[in-house]
Amino acid sequence: MTAPSDLPAESDTVQAGEGVVSLGALRASGGQRETEPRHFLNRELGQLEFNRRVLAQAQDSGAPLLERLRFLCIVGSNLDEFFEIRVAGLKAQIALRAETPGPDGMSTRDVLREVAIRAHELVQRQYDIFNEEVLPALAAEDIRFLRRNEWNDAQRAWIHDYFLNEVMPVLTPLGLDPAHPFPRLLNKSLNFAVELAGKDAFGRKSGTAIVQAPRALPRFILLPDEIADCRYGFVFLSSILHAHVNELFAGMEVKGCYQFRVTRNSDLFVDEEEIKNLRTALQGELPQRHFGDAVRLEVADLCPPHMSDFLLQQFGLGRDDLYQVSGPVNLVRLMQVPDSVDRPDLKFRPFAAGVPPQIAKREDIFAAIRKGDILLHHPFQSFKPVIRFIEQAATDPKVVAIKQTVYRTGADSELMRHLITAARNGKAVTVVVELLARFDEEANINWASRLEEVGAHVVYGVVGHKTHAKMAMVVRREDNRLVRYVHLGTGNYHSRTATLYTDFGLFSCDPDMTADVNDMFMQLTGLGKAGHHTHVWQSPFDLHAKLIEAIAHEAAEARAGRPAGITAKMNALLEPEIIFELYEASRAGVKINLIVRGVCALRPGIPGLSENIRVCSIIGRFLEHNRIFFFRSTDSVYLSSADWMDRNFFRRIELCFPILDRKLKRRVVAEGLKPYLEDNTQAWDMDADGHYRRREPGGRRAHTAQLELLGELSAKQGPGL
Repeated sequence: MTAPSDLPAESDTVQAGEGVVSLGALRASGGQRETEPRHFLNRELGQLEFNRRVLAQAQDSGAPLLERLRFLCIVGSNLDEFFEIRVAGLKAQIALRAETPGPDGMSTRDVLREVAIRAHELVQRQYDIFNEEVLPALAAEDIRFLRRNEWNDAQRAWIHDYFLNEVMPVLTPLGLDPAHPFPRLLNKSLNFAVELAGKDAFGRKSGTAIVQAPRALPRFILLPDEIADCRYGFVFLSSILHAHVNELFAGMEVKGCYQFRVTRNSDLFVDEEEIKNLRTALQGELPQRHFGDAVRLEVADLCPPHMSDFLLQQFGLGRDDLYQVSGPVNLVRLMQVPDSVDRPDLKFRPFAAGVPPQIAKREDIFAAIRKGDILLHHPFQSFKPVIRFIEQAATDPKVVAIKQTVYRTGADSELMRHLITAARNGKAVTVVVELLARFDEEANINWASRLEEVGAHVVYGVVGHKTHAKMAMVVRREDNRLVRYVHLGTGNYHSRTATLYTDFGLFSCDPDMTADVNDMFMQLTGLGKAGHHTHVWQSPFDLHAKLIEAIAHEAAEARAGRPAGITAKMNALLEPEIIFELYEASRAGVKINLIVRGVCALRPGIPGLSENIRVCSIIGRFLEHNRIFFFRSTDSVYLSSADWMDRNFFRRIELCFPILDRKLKRRVVAEGLKPYLEDNTQAWDMDADGHYRRREPGGRRAHTAQLELLGELSAKQGPGL
């Protein structure tokens, strides 16, 4: 690992890449760069490796207990999306006979087989930690999940009353017979397969019934203090239904009751070349997300083989798609438990996000920005200045226009309400809403409708390209001229995730920077060719080529014996040409440090190929989300909305912007890169086979990047996380 001192602190920003032949230019001239599959790692297997690292947080006895439970739930949520999108995509390729090996050369069927092996191992470990470590530790803290055989008479009576009054009235048991085929069950819903003996009132004898638990019902119930026999006594909804399922089938014998859950393909298909109105088409498609093709079946471990085989047959799945678990089939719903338990000592310490002094001491945010660019580092520093930026613009009589992109903002967004206020106040409000932001489509459609109702201009981006850039621009009349102010960021305009994700945001009124942003908005809302930008790099036009030029420039400097180096931080690294250029730079002697939170297809540390490349991943309290690119020879620091993936370079509207101010450039390096390279408690080093080893302090001083940044940047911080 390159020592942090190899990251220079300051110098003037220099344009990188002059005189360097890029890979893009080589391709344009008919050249071809050859890559070998053995030089790449598989994306799907990399995602499962990432979840192993998250699962390790749940196993960490040094982490707060309720946060360990939360990490278990996060793994469950990640796996849900992994099956809904990635595994569903693999299965769709096979079904359509459109199997195409990735850069790693693995066939689709080979990937699917290996995914099944590793996913089963991961889920088994997840439930082992839940049952053998987390639940006993919670019980020792007087927080218990009571099983049916543990209920006393008072608890049993209360639970029966709860079943009769709160559960039974909303259940609809469905007996299976020729007139009642197997029901169409919602994606990820909790269901019960019930085995029956005897005949019903009409003389029917089916032997099997399905009971679906409505999503309105809580998946765990807190018992009243007077009967709990512990400080917090919880009962699973599945336990309540198991105990009383016979009351749903009067006069019949219940021979067995087995909870199960099916995961379906949740990727939306909208033919953007054929549709006339994207929002209307998407509104029609959204309800179908809950009923896509099945890709995974989860059942309780006590479910007998004949019942699991019956369910697999109904969903058209094979044995590899079956996951038998010892516990609730949906651990994700336990995410609410920490919020239901008032035990601050078992959670991460709360903190108050800091505010840069340039903003804190000035009520007028525009006056603060005129004094110089302002950098925000979330969640250590507050997201409120971003909201204040739009809030002041909405009511400032000097503001004439506001433009903003929206990718994810949440169903209850203060920022969006301020945009609505601005439109009502007569400002020219333009919002580029990405309707195809996965799993946020419905919220974005609703905001688009509300904005249009008050006269805002709502644009749905560019057909075939998701708008993923994070930018807002305010146009203000000052001294008889129009002045533009911008906010650019690496994260979404989402108040909640700004407290959970690490991201950078920049306020600026630099004329060249704001002109570049204005040009991007003109592209998104109007028609015309892409213009020349002074500072920003943009996908799908020049971001990929500019990055390749910058990497190649470092390689050329290293070959010439001059100082060179690359340090980059991102969520994922998958794009083959970028990886090839990194290999070439490594061969030239460039020291390369990559901080990749999630999937990395590059193989580090291979002699003669990547011995100068080190890859690490940081997994901690906050989700590492920012993208930072540092090139040593030019002392250039860029922030971006884009990961180094095919989709971000070629199928999305992305923004990459330089930090021009020398002091802020030093801050990005000092806060966004150096602490993570020094981290020896939450950092994982990757080997050439894609496996990770967690760093340990050994006899050295412990460094935890997120904890240290909380201490430096937050307003109030206790002695630990």
